[in-house]
Amino acid sequence: MKAVICKVYEGWEKLELGELPDPQAGPGQVVIDVQAAGLNFPDLLLVAGKYQMKPPLPFVPGSECAGVICELGEGVKGWNVGDRVIAYTMNGGMAEKVAVAATNLVPLPDEMPFANGAGLTTTYATSHYALKQRANLQAGETILVLGAAGGVGLATVELAKAAGATVIAGASTDEKLQTARDHGADICINYSTENLKDRVKEITEGKGVDVIYDPVGGDLAEPAFRSIGFNGRYLVIGFAAGDIPRMPLNLPLLKTASIIGVFWGAWAMRDPAGHAENMAEILDMYLDKKIQVTVSKQIPFENFLEGFSDLHERKAQGKLVLVP
Repeated sequence: MKAVICKVYEGWEKLELGELPDPQAGPGQVVIDVQAAGLNFPDLLLVAGKYQMKPPLPFVPGSECAGVICELGEGVKGWNVGDRVIAYTMNGGMAEKVAVAATNLVPLPDEMPFANGAGLTTTYATSHYALKQRANLQAGETILVLGAAGGVGLATVELAKAAGATVIAGASTDEKLQTARDHGADICINYSTENLKDRVKEITEGKGVDVIYDPVGGDLAEPAFRSIGFNGRYLVIGFAAGDIPRMPLNLPLLKTASIIGVFWGAWAMRDPAGHAENMAEILDMYLDKKIQVTVSKQIPFENFLEGFSDLHERKAQGKLVLVP
């Protein structure tokens, strides 16, 4: 089978497209014929050796995919060869086939294209977990979403609107902000040209926001936190800007605010039943047209470097997906 292969921890430019033996289904596993594989910012960190985990080399990146089951392992029940599925793979998704635990599968509705299914798990599951289990976002609250046109950012805009929140979208260009607006953002802030803290204070009439969703980090973190309201919740999602911020701890003290870490992948492995429940809710929202699951670009496997480059240059709006 063809697969994207990481042989050295030297970044995405060193990835190769090569041939590997087809995987076999072990006990409790299925093998999937991959029809689409999602690309995510953590993939950039993983292949550079900068993520929270380091798989043994060589390995195939790709934490999510959608496809059709072609083989069942011993003990697998409730699934059949030919079933359309979405899989959380941890690694291995960027290949023509992947073996994955049956507990990491959810059914792919007939109404959902494979590309959209492959773009669902990491972004929407991360954001739903963040808003539901970590922030306990309520209808009527206000949320500031940084990086609002990226994969997780756009998912959060949609999910927060579906939850009945007022959404303030922050992004670095007017084009990205228009994308966020098209997906339901109520108010937009261009933090390349506007003062983020002052603008949020103005919008909220000095109250501040209830929740901040931050997948960017870097220089935006502190001014964003300074705009938080009393008893606010600041969600640490990731660090697309590259720098991990050092937050003055007097700020959460003064606001009685919480800084909350969001590591969806670790939670999903520890609570597969909770993850399955969240995924069912996300799929229901898609079928009810409350969320769009926008795939901005489908890239052939042989052109995978184009997708990694778009992620690296922060050009992606919505989801990037590799297809055979």
